[in-house]
Amino acid sequence: MGSTPFHRLALVIPPLFLTIYLLASFPRPPTLPIIHTSLAHLPSSSPSCNVYPEDLWWPVRYWLIGPEDGRRVVLIHGLSIPAIVWKDVHLYSPHEDTVYFSMVYLYGRGYSDAPQVTYDTILHTTQLALLMQHVKWDNAFIIGLSMGGGIATAFSAHFPHLVNGKVALIASAGIIESSDISRTAKFMSTPLVQTVSALPPFQHYMRLLANTSKSSELYEINPIQEIVRLQTAHLPHYNAAVASSLRDGPIRGLHFAFQSLAHSGNQVLLIHGTSDKTVPYKYASKIHNLVPQADLVTINDGGHDLTVTHASEVNALLLHFLADEYPYKPRE
Repeated sequence: MGSTPFHRLALVIPPLFLTIYLLASFPRPPTLPIIHTSLAHLPSSSPSCNVYPEDLWWPVRYWLIGPEDGRRVVLIHGLSIPAIVWKDVHLYSPHEDTVYFSMVYLYGRGYSDAPQVTYDTILHTTQLALLMQHVKWDNAFIIGLSMGGGIATAFSAHFPHLVNGKVALIASAGIIESSDISRTAKFMSTPLVQTVSALPPFQHYMRLLANTSKSSELYEINPIQEIVRLQTAHLPHYNAAVASSLRDGPIRGLHFAFQSLAHSGNQVLLIHGTSDKTVPYKYASKIHNLVPQADLVTINDGGHDLTVTHASEVNALLLHFLADEYPYKPRE
């Protein structure tokens, strides 16, 4: 028996009313995001207290180091390693002792708590703007490492009045193509894997591994890898924060920000190693093409963690860059 007009109408009306309801209904009020705790909430017996003590510089979530009447410099770390990656970079010139700098802890790393939100470019740049407002800085020189380079560039585009004329980008991300992100990283950052890794049994297993290993010895061998391992084991939202930053954050798609930087009037310094496996050296050339007025300094055989492996060289380059006599002629 064929369908009647009544039957057809009965099939159409429910989805029609549902569509009208969804389009016309008022959204629910926003709720506070869940905030996951940082390394500061771990017991004193935790291995991280020996490897990465909370008072490494100052017992707060960000560090202000140097004379208060000095020139302001913001250092932004990258995707997975917190501010400890800057510990061997000392911005004190024998001729200029007024350099004053802030180490910015990104949400979800180290001693910063982790809001359960999307870690996109807007979140990272707004965090820096709010931090500068909190410490009452009108502007600053901006230096970014790896993903921090993407943040620094986007920050200069979104908040140009907060940048004091100089931006330095070290092993900078920001325009990485998806094809250069490993399959493992893509798989580990998927929502499914992140859901599984957040389950209590998985977290318990990772903490058991971390607590039974000799973290101090492993740190001496490979400090970067050990810091990542401890955060993976002990920070409830660290993996999700890194995954969201990788998928949604200032790793890719910032061509517009680099183009904006090119027209900003800021002096720009690019430092990149030829053996960088995380952000291949070809991206230094791509960024240089987008920001042609930038000085590109190449570190032969340098990998991705230049502030650790080539700290003295990076330090000297940054001191020259921040000095009043800049611009200078970089070494070939």
